[in-house]
Amino acid sequence: MKDFSYVTGPTSEYIESLYNDFVKDSTVVDPEWKKFFEGFDFASNKLGNGAPAETGKNAISGDQMSKELGVFQLIRSYRKRGHLSATTNPIRSRKDRHSELELSRFNLSDADLNTSFFAGSYMGMKGATLKEILARLQTLYTGNIGIEFTYINSTEKCDWVKTNYEEMMMKPLSITQRKRILEKLNEGVIFEKFLNTKFIGQKRFGLEGGESTIAALDTILNDAADAGVAEVVIGMAHRGRLNILANTLKKTYEQIFSEFEGNMPEDMTMGSGDVKYHLGFQSDIVTPNGKNINVQLTPNPSHLEAVNPVVAGFARAKADTLYNCEYDKVLPILIHGDAAVAGQGIGYELLQMSKLEGYSTGGTIHYVINNQIGFTTDFDDARSSDYCTSLASMVHAPVLHVNGDDAEAVVKCAAFAVAYRQKFNEDIFIDMVCYRKHGHNEGDEPKFTQPQLYALIDKHANPREVYTQYLLQHGEADAQTMAKDMETRFWDDLQQRLDEAKQKPLPYKYQKPELWWKELRKAKADDFVKSPDTAITEETFKKIFASLMQWPEGFSPLKKVEKLLSDKIKLYDTEAKVDWATGELLAYASLLAEGKEVRLSGEDVKRGTFSHRHAVIYDQNTNKPYNRMSRLADKQGKMYIYNSLLSEFAVMGFEYGYAMANPNNLVLWEAQYGDFSNGAQTIIDQYLTSGEQKWGAMNGLVLLLPHGYEGGGPEHSSARMERFLLMCAELNMTITNITTAANFFHGLRRQLAWNFRKPMVNFAPKANLRHIRAYSPMAEFTTGGFKEVIDDPNITDVKKVKRVVLCTGKVYFDISEKQITDKREDVAVVRLEQIYPLPQAQLNELREKYKKAEWMWVQEEPRNMGALPFLSMTLDNFPIKYLSRPASASPATGFAKKHAIEQQQLVDDAFAL
Repeated sequence: MKDFSYVTGPTSEYIESLYNDFVKDSTVVDPEWKKFFEGFDFASNKLGNGAPAETGKNAISGDQMSKELGVFQLIRSYRKRGHLSATTNPIRSRKDRHSELELSRFNLSDADLNTSFFAGSYMGMKGATLKEILARLQTLYTGNIGIEFTYINSTEKCDWVKTNYEEMMMKPLSITQRKRILEKLNEGVIFEKFLNTKFIGQKRFGLEGGESTIAALDTILNDAADAGVAEVVIGMAHRGRLNILANTLKKTYEQIFSEFEGNMPEDMTMGSGDVKYHLGFQSDIVTPNGKNINVQLTPNPSHLEAVNPVVAGFARAKADTLYNCEYDKVLPILIHGDAAVAGQGIGYELLQMSKLEGYSTGGTIHYVINNQIGFTTDFDDARSSDYCTSLASMVHAPVLHVNGDDAEAVVKCAAFAVAYRQKFNEDIFIDMVCYRKHGHNEGDEPKFTQPQLYALIDKHANPREVYTQYLLQHGEADAQTMAKDMETRFWDDLQQRLDEAKQKPLPYKYQKPELWWKELRKAKADDFVKSPDTAITEETFKKIFASLMQWPEGFSPLKKVEKLLSDKIKLYDTEAKVDWATGELLAYASLLAEGKEVRLSGEDVKRGTFSHRHAVIYDQNTNKPYNRMSRLADKQGKMYIYNSLLSEFAVMGFEYGYAMANPNNLVLWEAQYGDFSNGAQTIIDQYLTSGEQKWGAMNGLVLLLPHGYEGGGPEHSSARMERFLLMCAELNMTITNITTAANFFHGLRRQLAWNFRKPMVNFAPKANLRHIRAYSPMAEFTTGGFKEVIDDPNITDVKKVKRVVLCTGKVYFDISEKQITDKREDVAVVRLEQIYPLPQAQLNELREKYKKAEWMWVQEEPRNMGALPFLSMTLDNFPIKYLSRPASASPATGFAKKHAIEQQQLVDDAFAL
C-alpha cells in the first residue's frame, strides 16, 4: 500500500476542488484520491441517489472532507504504525518507537470523538463515531498483537492480510479452544518444572517464559493438517527443544529422562552422538480432527541459525520426492532466537532464496522466541533495526509481534500464519516477545548483567498462571480447578516415566525415502580397499552420448556452443574419447537413465564457471533454455540444475538438507572457485564432516571445489584441501583430486553405487578441464570403477626407476609433461586420486613394485597446506620425502611471473635425483 503522507495538511478548499473534479470525471484525479472518494461513497450518501452533482452544487464542505480524510489517514496509520505502540512486551515498558498516532496529527481532536464519520466504512464501521473507530483500532493494532504488513506491494496479499487479520482479532475463541490452550500451557510449564526439580543443575535450555510456544505449535500442526499439509519439518535452536520433543513430537519421557541420566536408547532414530538438546526426532501425529501429519525435528549444532537452510533443503527434497513438487504439502517451521535471527547473515541469505525457483519451499513459518536478550546482550546492543524480524520486509513477509503472556493472541497468530502460508505459499514471521526465566542455561546467573530485568522476571507469573487468571476474569469459573487437575495428572504421569513405568511410543510408519535409508548400512574400512564396479555398457554409453549432443528441432544454439558440441562429437568419432565436461554429464545422465535423480546447484553451474559444462544451453533467438539431460529416455529420473544466488553458506546448507532427505539423489554443490567454500565453513564443520558421528545421519552431498595453482593469485588457487583432510577421521567422508574424465565419471557414480552414503569433496580442475590428457577413451567408461591410485603408464622398465613422485591433481600434468619431454625413465609419476580414505593397500602394492626407488610426495601448495600435513601424519611405515613450496601464510603469490618461476623450480626439483 502506498504512503499517504503526501496529502498531509491539504486545505479544505483544495479537497473540495478535488472532489468536484472526481464527481465530474473520476479518471482525472490521482488514483489514491479516487480510491478515497469511491471507498466512502460520498456522492451517494450526500446526494441520496448517487447521481452526479452539478458543478458548484456539491453539499460536502471542504472542512468536512478534510475531517473525513483525517479519519481515513488515522485508520491507515494504525494499520501501518500501530505495531510500534502495541503492548507486546510482557515484562517491561516498550521503547518509544514514535508511532505518531496522536489525533492532532490527523486534523482531529477530542472534540471530534462523538462525531460520526463515513470513513469508518474503511474498516467495516460505516457511520461510527471517532471514539468507536479509535477503540476498534486500538484493539486491533495496539493491543497484544502488532502486525507489520503495509510494505507488501501486492494489493491482493495486502488486502487479504488486512481483512483476515481484523476478522481473526474480533472473533473470540471457543470453550474447546481455550481448554486446549490451557492443556498445552500446562504441559509446557509442568514439564520444565519437573525437569528443574528432578535434574537440578543440568543444562536443558528450558522454555520457561516462552511456554506459549507449545500452544502455538499445536495450533500450527492442527491447522496445517486441516489445510492439506502432509508433513512439517522443524528446525530450532536449543531453547525449548526438549519441551517440544516431549509435548509436540511426543517423544517418550522415558527416552528424554534416560538422556538426562547420560544413557542413550538404542532405537534413537536420528543419532546418538551429541548432547540431548541437539538431537532430532520424527513422529506421525494424529490431530484432534483426526488428520495424520508427519513431523520431523532436524538435528542441529550450536551454530543456531545454521539449521535453517538444512530444513529448507530437506523440505524441498521431501516435496520433490513424495509429493510431485507440491511444495505446500510440506511445511518448514524455523524457530529462532531473537538475537540469532537478527545477527546471523544466514537468515538474510535464506530469505533471499525463499522465492527463487531452485530453492523455494512453498513458504516457511518463522517463529521467534524473543527472549529480549542474547546470552547476556540486551537488544539495544544486538541490532540496529527496530525489530529482530525487520529483515522480513525485504521479501514482503508479514510479521506478527505478539505478547508471549497472551496465549490466545499467540494461538491466533499461529492460525493466521498457517492460513497465509497456504494461501500464498510465502514466508511469514511470528515474533513472540517473552522472557528467559533463567540465564543462557540453567547454570548461568543472568543477574550479573541484567539485575533490573531479572528482578522483574523473578516476580512474574508464568504463562499458564497468567492464562488461568485471564479465564477466571472472563467467565471461566472452574479454570483454577481445571488447571490444578491438569497439573496433578501431568506431574504424576511424568513421575511414572521417571520411575521407569513404560510409555508406549507413537507408532511410526516409515516413508519411502526413510526405508531407502534403512536399506543402507554404515561403511567399513574394507569398503574403501577397492571401489565397486560403476561401468555402463557400450550401448548405454553411445545412446547417452548421442542424446547429450542433440537439441530439439527448431532450437538454435549459439554458434559457439554448436561448434563446441561439434568438436566433442569429432573427438569421439576420431579418437573414441570424451572430454572432462562430457564425462561429468555422462555420469549424471547414466544415473538419470537408471531412474535416479540428480540435483546440481551453485553459482553459474548451468554453463560452468569456466564455460566448460553447458549442461543447459540457450536458443540464440528466444533465449529459451534446453537441458541436455532432459531427453535421455521415456522414463528417466529428474535432473535439477540451478544457478544459485551469490550465497555459499545458505546454499550449501540447503543442498546438505536436500541430500539428507533421499539417498537415491545425487546432490552436488559447486563453488565458483574452491576458496568460496570458506563462506560455508559452518556447514562443513557442523554438518558435512561430523553429522554422521553426531546424529547417525548419513549424507552423500558432493562438493566440487575448483583447485589448482595457475598463477591466479592467493584467492582462487586453493580450495584449502588441508582443512578438509585434517577433519577426516572414522571414514567420515571421501576426499578426491581427480585427473581424468573417466575417473570423475566413476567417482560420481560411486556415490550411489555404495550401500552407504558419504560426503565427497572433489578438488576439481580449472585449466585441466580442457587438457587433452584429462580426456578419456570410451573403454574406461564401460569397464571397471573408480581408481583410487593411478600408476605411471609411461614406465616400461621398473628397474630403471630411482624415484617415485607421488602427487595429486593438477600438478601431475606439470610433472608428467617434463617426464615425457625429457624422456625420463628413472622417475615414475603416480597419481593419488583419492586422498581420504587413504588407499594404503594400493600404495603398498606400488611400493613393492618400485621397491628399489625412493618415494617423494610433490605438491604445489605450501608446506603447511595441501595434503602434506595430513600425509605426514598418516603414511605409517612408508618412508617418503616431501617437496613443496615453503610454508606460507597466504595460499599463493599474486604475481603470475613469480608463480611461473616457483612452479618450474618445483617441477625441476622433483626430477633432481
